[in-house]
Amino acid sequence: MKKKVELIVMALLLAVLLTAGKYLESRVSSDEVKTDENVVVVDCGHGENDPGKIGVNDVLEKDINLKIGKLVEKKLKKKKFKVVMTRTEDKILADEGSNNKKAQDMKARVALINETKPFLAVSIHQNSYHDADVRGAQVFYYSHSAEGEAAAGFMQEALLSVDSGNTRQAKPNDNYYLLKRTEAPTIIVECGFLSNPQEAALLADEEYQEKIADAVVDGVEKYLESK
Repeated sequence: MKKKVELIVMALLLAVLLTAGKYLESRVSSDEVKTDENVVVVDCGHGENDPGKIGVNDVLEKDINLKIGKLVEKKLKKKKFKVVMTRTEDKILADEGSNNKKAQDMKARVALINETKPFLAVSIHQNSYHDADVRGAQVFYYSHSAEGEAAAGFMQEALLSVDSGNTRQAKPNDNYYLLKRTEAPTIIVECGFLSNPQEAALLADEEYQEKIADAVVDGVEKYLESK
């Protein structure tokens, strides 16, 4: 009898834990968080001692991210959006003496986004792959965020203005720390592949960076219009 009671108690505890886990997951899904519909966070990935991907032409992802991110900031501000940048120079959000600067940087970016409560956070990145023929911009969103999925769809479509032949689709992800931990809808925009010689050359070109930034701004606007 005692053993039976213990089993029932354990089953109840497990049910409570599962329910709590699903609740927390739904809270991070970005669908119940009150956001400011005039605010966008632009996150320029990597920085400082974290270069990100290194292109076949030796360009550094962190530099391309920052250039495109600052163009996006400028263009959004012209459209009267309030823009919060996670970084505006070759720095990361970590203390100089930190034992794990990368982890502290990521936590600080998440904290900034959560404190800002934007209607959308856009993280700018560049991709890489062992096959040099692979190319094309792709947008990632948190699997459990309906709003993130919607934003990613609009952004992926907007990027077709830069490369109409791109067949990539917005893709869900459960692993990226930034997507998992942010409360507002957050998407990661991989603007292209630095491992592809042609795309790496384009991504380093200022005119092409302007086109990418225009597409990102268009994606932000289309998502806001849909809300």
